Amino acid sequence: MKTEKSMVPFNGYVMVALEVVLLTATILAGIYEIIWLVIPLCLCIGFVPPGLFIVNPNSSKVLLLFGAYRGSVKENGFFWVLPFYKRIELSLRARNFESDKIKVNDKIGNPVLISVILVWKVKDTFKAAFEVDNYENFVKVQTDSAVRKLAGTYPYDHFEDERADITLSSNFEQVNNNLEKEISERLEMAGLEVIEARIAYLAYAPEIAQAMLRRQQATATVAARFKIVEGAVGMVESALLLLSKKAIINLDEERKAAMVSNLLVVLCGDSHVEPVINAGTLHQ
Repeated sequence: MKTEKSMVPFNGYVMVALEVVLLTATILAGIYEIIWLVIPLCLCIGFVPPGLFIVNPNSSKVLLLFGAYRGSVKENGFFWVLPFYKRIELSLRARNFESDKIKVNDKIGNPVLISVILVWKVKDTFKAAFEVDNYENFVKVQTDSAVRKLAGTYPYDHFEDERADITLSSNFEQVNNNLEKEISERLEMAGLEVIEARIAYLAYAPEIAQAMLRRQQATATVAARFKIVEGAVGMVESALLLLSKKAIINLDEERKAAMVSNLLVVLCGDSHVEPVINAGTLHQ
């Protein structure tokens, strides 16, 4: 497989100076009626301008001579080559590509919407020009393919696969690194370099989004309730120990049970507690 090779063309300013010299010589030959010299000088004058070209910063020219690759010019400046050379301009600037939101299935099979942002540039001008038909379209197709593969490798979250070490929604850095590696391998054959690749959008597909939201809310509610009950039991235990230590009141097992029940209701209830004044005994 061929790769890029550098080519150093002639300095364009020198050729412009030569063009001025040829033009001056042609005028003098016409003045002195040296007809046999005028014709070749005119041919030389017409031969120089078509070969002049400019390479702007972060741009390049791929040069072909009768279908054969002769080299690439990456150095910016003013140059000249034989007019027979075909010049293909390729930009070396970094480019952004944001993919469309595509629906894919994660490792568990849940449909999710995902899109990525890719920063890339041309690294090998020969491969970009001749190894693929259209390298910009090649980037789009291969990026979508890499995203589909990535989404099918990991679950969306830990709710359905608690043993998963990596998920799409939590391990962003590692997922983005794997995505960048996958896209880089795919674009290497086209001479393209991936500077950065990251997930720009990630969500459940609309048809399951509400169900997944309710599941997450239920899981969060259960976790919150567990913490509330755990804290309430600790507070009740502390209250009983403090009452016993200071000998404020002696409670039998039945009264302790009633007190624990009342405190748990107060501490774990969702509604505000309404105070009740008991003017009788503890049992009335």
